[in-house]
Amino acid sequence: MIPVGAAIVDITPPPGLAMSGFAARTLPAKGAHDALTARAVVVGDTAVVVADVIGIDAATSARIRKRCILPTDNVVVAALHNHGGPVSMAGRLSIAADPTYLERLEDACVAAIDKAAASRRPATITVGQGSDPGIARNRRHPGGPVDASLPLLRIRAADGSMIALVTAYACHPVVLAADNLLWTADYPHFVRHALEEAHPGAVALFMTGCVGDANTGHSAHASISLAANPDRSFAAAERIGRKIAEAALGAAEQPVSETSSARNGTVSLAFARRETEASEILENRWRDEALSAEPARKNLLGYWANWARDIAPLEPEPLAARVTVLDWGGVPIVALPGEIFAETALTIRAALGADAPAFVIGFADDNPGYIPPASEFQFGGYEVDEAHRYYGVAATFAPGSAEALAACAIELAKATSSGSEAA
Repeated sequence: MIPVGAAIVDITPPPGLAMSGFAARTLPAKGAHDALTARAVVVGDTAVVVADVIGIDAATSARIRKRCILPTDNVVVAALHNHGGPVSMAGRLSIAADPTYLERLEDACVAAIDKAAASRRPATITVGQGSDPGIARNRRHPGGPVDASLPLLRIRAADGSMIALVTAYACHPVVLAADNLLWTADYPHFVRHALEEAHPGAVALFMTGCVGDANTGHSAHASISLAANPDRSFAAAERIGRKIAEAALGAAEQPVSETSSARNGTVSLAFARRETEASEILENRWRDEALSAEPARKNLLGYWANWARDIAPLEPEPLAARVTVLDWGGVPIVALPGEIFAETALTIRAALGADAPAFVIGFADDNPGYIPPASEFQFGGYEVDEAHRYYGVAATFAPGSAEALAACAIELAKATSSGSEAA
């Protein structure tokens, strides 16, 4: 058996704080639909903590890893990337973060890891692959690739009771749209609720996969609206979440070994400008258009104009991106930063063995924005040409960045599975 623990810490903000995730939304949260949480699962002396926020930047992640009880290299700090949470990264996504809440978020992630570590007890782990729930759609190319994998770890104590269920799915948590003013973890809340309903007392951990080009089927530009949409409601989120949970719970069980290990790598990511006009020209054009734009687009143009004035003139330095692979009993958890596309996830899965159960997740240890594969630059679009402005980054990540992350992850995963450096 292997020692495993799990814990949940509440991170629900009070009403009145700014919400993050939609440029069209300007009003603060007026309450909570469901509690936001930081959830940790510790296996051996390795851990994953997932917070119900849109992102956790690299500096915060590093502090969490340093402050927690486990070795720094053995911890992954990931965000759920729900768009119904508070501003969680200082200097990113165009809205000022509340410093008191940022401190609370960091403390909560540390507390979740430490509580999970303190609760460790001998456990067995099985892995299975749920059937494709058929929810995710490629939002850039009709019929385009998605990562439909739905792995499930069942972690049981010696007495048979369920300690934790760990799953991941690659569909953007944007069922709720910009008209929502309630704190929510979106459809993953309902996935976790259904898993915990099936196994009372267990902690359900949901990790968001590589969703840069995947959601339930609408375009990214469709979110530049404040109009209500029945397909983007809490009822729709519950239907989707329960369908994913049902598919996950149908997974067969295969015992895994009683080992855990971790490996890390760092990839230097360069930037490449997509805008060809001077920032002054862009700022003036966007401010002029905003004068007659409808409210949602007016908000977006305001962010873009401020970006052109304040950030576009800066020359971005390469970003050091952390890649981590945990190995839980032979099951890899590949943790990548930012918004990764399905193509990159599928490349990693193919290298690890198409039928081998594996977790390939994004938003881990940083969320600096979209990191498209080189093949997507010819198509442009929101994720390639525009999103960096809302993120507050001077340019898009250069072609080849996603491929470099994938190469690092594959190398780490293969080295980790060899067992040469077990943590």
